Amino acid sequence: MIETLSEMHVEAARIQQEIKDYLGLRTSDLVFEYTTLEGKVKLDLITINPRHNQAFLFHSETGADKVHALNKMLAYVQSYKEKENSYTIQWVAKGDTELHTSYFKAGNILDALQKLYYGRDMNTITVFSVVLNPIS
Repeated sequence: MIETLSEMHVEAARIQQEIKDYLGLRTSDLVFEYTTLEGKVKLDLITINPRHNQAFLFHSETGADKVHALNKMLAYVQSYKEKENSYTIQWVAKGDTELHTSYFKAGNILDALQKLYYGRDMNTITVFSVVLNPIS
């Protein structure tokens, strides 16, 4: 049982590192964004693609506190590949000419698009295709 704020920070850091290690991402490619909503902690796990420097939502979880939300995120990260579909989205950023390809795990096409558009105005990206990838 976590007794002090210090212990909570240490436990949160440990779980965050476990999530990074499990995903095989560098610290600079993963952002843990916390917000408090109605007394609960919402955790948005954001990935940053180093090739085109765009940030996308990986997954959101809500918990009673930071450590609870992180534990739920860790459980998701350890099982999402079996539970969600894989989508390929081809898109271009406004003012850019290069076609980018990004991959998302999501329950459906709308969820995949929400992950693409997370934190940005929908008019800043033009989507050319969304494809449900075959199950491997």
